[in-house]
Amino acid sequence: MHQGVADLGALELLVAVADLGSLGRAARRYQLTQPAVSMRMTTLEQRLGVRLLVRDPSGTRLTPEGQQVVAAARELLASAERLGALADRLRAEATRHLRVAASFTVAEHLLPLWAQALRQGSPESMLSLDVLNSSRVLTEVVAGHVDLGFVEGTDRHLPQLASRPVASDRLVVVVAPSHPWARRRVPVSGPELAEAPLVVREPGSGTREVLDEALRPYGGVRPRMELGSSSAVVAATRRGEGPGVLSALAVADELAAGDLVEVPVDPAVDLTRRIRAVWLRSTGLAPLARRLLALAAPKDDSGRVQAIHG
Repeated sequence: MHQGVADLGALELLVAVADLGSLGRAARRYQLTQPAVSMRMTTLEQRLGVRLLVRDPSGTRLTPEGQQVVAAARELLASAERLGALADRLRAEATRHLRVAASFTVAEHLLPLWAQALRQGSPESMLSLDVLNSSRVLTEVVAGHVDLGFVEGTDRHLPQLASRPVASDRLVVVVAPSHPWARRRVPVSGPELAEAPLVVREPGSGTREVLDEALRPYGGVRPRMELGSSSAVVAATRRGEGPGVLSALAVADELAAGDLVEVPVDPAVDLTRRIRAVWLRSTGLAPLARRLLALAAPKDDSGRVQAIHG
């Protein structure tokens, strides 16, 4: 782009001179001095390499070249105004639109309540949600495709990300009522659980990460089936495919209805986990994301939201 064309302020003054017929009247419109306007016009002519104005005692008039430049300047200024209006609209939409990625457990059992509270406090807000396993949530946040992510599982410290815990959860071992473990009163030990063919979530999910970590001292997980959603694990477990391992949140309804039975597990097998919010450290949190995180965040003893940093 030519250096002179980039000076929209000078072009706006030139159009005013053309419309009003004098440097003085253009100066008064923009609350400038006449010498200041004259200097801007001289600089514009020098940058364009074209004489634009003829100044005489009767006023200021455009040269033929100046008339052409003014016509082009009107179009450019109108385009700049449209661009400014577009930018204003996009900024307004950005303050209302929150992009979130969440793991399956969070998306199905926690985020709906948080989102409902967010809409009550910010009726104009719009939340778009990608439901992914925890590894893919992290990928989306790092790539800047979403404003805020919620993940389960073990803490994976990525230098690009800030994070904070928002909830805790535990995994449970469940079986169909017909399974021998359904009548078991003695907790299943770590070695027993590691030896059992289990129905489990796929690698990369937060549920699987916690299970892998918990059973690593006993030889690891022996999957009978690896499935890509909690509902699929529930269905396979109900069919009697084997013991399933899932979030307690994901099987609460089935346990209450008696469709599945929780199996006691030795407390030495740590099946607890934290659910964390994650976001890009470099960009921080937009106001709407900060509001959602405040709704999800744990409260201190006085009921106030703990401070959010980053």
